[in-house]
Amino acid sequence: METLPIFVRRATREDEATIVGFNAEMALETEGRALDRGRLEAGTRAVFAGSGRGFYLVAERAGAVVGCLLITREWSDWRNGWFWWIQSVYVVPSARRGGIYRALYQWLEATAPSGDPDGDGAPVVGMRLYVDKENVKAMATYEALGMIRAHYQLYEVDFVLGAATR
Repeated sequence: METLPIFVRRATREDEATIVGFNAEMALETEGRALDRGRLEAGTRAVFAGSGRGFYLVAERAGAVVGCLLITREWSDWRNGWFWWIQSVYVVPSARRGGIYRALYQWLEATAPSGDPDGDGAPVVGMRLYVDKENVKAMATYEALGMIRAHYQLYEVDFVLGAATR
């Protein structure tokens, strides 16, 4: 069986509607939440507006966008650099287990250590993500790519959506 190549690139405004759709699907799939579409569109558009909110990557196969993720930043005073947070990971169901996330991750891994990706004089010193504690398949994928389980627990107060129902 021939596998079609995967092309990874930074998302552009032309990808906005696709990313909004992916994020809406992910919220339903992972948390059973139907997100407010207007809020989701505004939040996605805000990333493209700049001001350091982050950037999206998309993965294409055969000319179709089949996956995406969002990168946001966290400053580490201990390391004098930025952690990239991998968020909003979504791969269309028909493309799962086909190397899409691996291609996105490898793009990040190759790009992050290259120096000063954000033009502020500080390097990317690592990458982090959080995952639902029941998403065993995703955890296996992350570990297969060399990520390790951190010793931190995540706590939150959500002023917009409230507590997850799961």
